[in-house]
Amino acid sequence: MLTFTIRRLILAVPTLIFISLVIFLLLELAPGDPMAQVPLTVPPEVKEKMREALGLGEPMHIRFWKWIVQFFWIEPQVLIDHYLGTSFSQGDLRVISWQTRSPVMDIVVQRMPQTLWVVGTAYVVAIVIALPIGIYSAYRQYSWFDQMGTFVSMVGFSVPPFFSGVLVIVIFSVQLGWFPSIYDTTLVVDSWDSFVKQLQQMIMPVMVLALQITAQLSRFMRASMLDNLNQDYVRTARAKGMSEYVVVMVHVLRNSMIPVVTVIALGIPAIFGGAIITEQVFKVNGIGQLLIGAIQANDLPMVQTLTFIFAVLIVLFNLIADVLYGILDPRIRYD
Repeated sequence: MLTFTIRRLILAVPTLIFISLVIFLLLELAPGDPMAQVPLTVPPEVKEKMREALGLGEPMHIRFWKWIVQFFWIEPQVLIDHYLGTSFSQGDLRVISWQTRSPVMDIVVQRMPQTLWVVGTAYVVAIVIALPIGIYSAYRQYSWFDQMGTFVSMVGFSVPPFFSGVLVIVIFSVQLGWFPSIYDTTLVVDSWDSFVKQLQQMIMPVMVLALQITAQLSRFMRASMLDNLNQDYVRTARAKGMSEYVVVMVHVLRNSMIPVVTVIALGIPAIFGGAIITEQVFKVNGIGQLLIGAIQANDLPMVQTLTFIFAVLIVLFNLIADVLYGILDPRIRYD
């Protein structure tokens, strides 16, 4: 297992470099000019100097190589300097946002906690709710509980976040006045009252995100459980006199979790994409809103860095899913 993990990590390096090249070329070919928002009163020669200051006058391959060095070499040094107090990156030019003229990773680190508060909580809540629903729905197939779970799952699949987000705002914020409609990112949790306020403003965005994740995971869990409940090893376990709890929760559940682990692991990067819409609806000042603002401002370094971070998450959690396969199924061996 260790050899397989190291091999996959090594292979991930050229994969990520190729992905970064594709992202860079797509952004270069996309329409738009960073100077489009500059007032028309600015003389053309000043605009040209501004373009040169942003590095737009250099060839594409030079700009791509600079970004690779800054992201893979200088940014890790900055992280080491921050935690160890060293000065490896002193004087080196980092990835700079064209919009704010500050390091991109510093802005990402500032915005990340807000996204993790909402996205992380929504994913944990969805897993805790979806897995028991899927297990019991499969065990009691075609019961009223299964029918109700199917109906709720179809609703969760069908309703997009931009509609369900507005709907819960109208119901719980405008009509009932229970929760705030706008997420206060300046709130500091340093007391019980501030913690309660944080929970109150998290409930609606977490509800919207968790609805979609729960619908997807519960259907996968149900289908996987139904597939394993009819296997020969289940009948053998029951014939040996094992209790129904042991048969279902130990033998069937472990084998059923293999495809569900894939959905959970690969769904974590995808939920950051879904959070883009939810953050816009609830005004959560997180990664999603940062990406939308960077796209509108033609801030290519910010868009490129955020998109590449999403790609890194996909590659990383794909590896985690493969490792978990070997843990859940003893028949799978990588070494």
